[in-house]
Amino acid sequence: MNETNTYFTYYTIEKGDNLYAISKKYNINPKLLAAINGIKDNEYIYPGQEIMIPKSGYSYYITGEGDTLSGVAGAFRTNTENLARLNNTIYLLPEQILVYKDGR
Repeated sequence: MNETNTYFTYYTIEKGDNLYAISKKYNINPKLLAAINGIKDNEYIYPGQEIMIPKSGYSYYITGEGDTLSGVAGAFRTNTENLARLNNTIYLLPEQILVYKDGR
């Protein structure tokens, strides 16, 4: 079962799935897929578990200790206003996912 929102598709794990195969199917980096879902890339996933699949056309940044809004905006090569517009709430706590639309 796949559901979507603006930035992610939600995928329900099926028997036999693993992060590498899902990453290959959706053409995304397995480490990014694991990080976005808060799991280790070698961690067991189980049938019925729902994970987020990042949509193409967007860049994703997972915040770390000491990140600043201007620093994250610089990583996306944009300004803080554009970054704030695409992310409803920005706390800059470690492991927050921030999104930027590519090509803006």
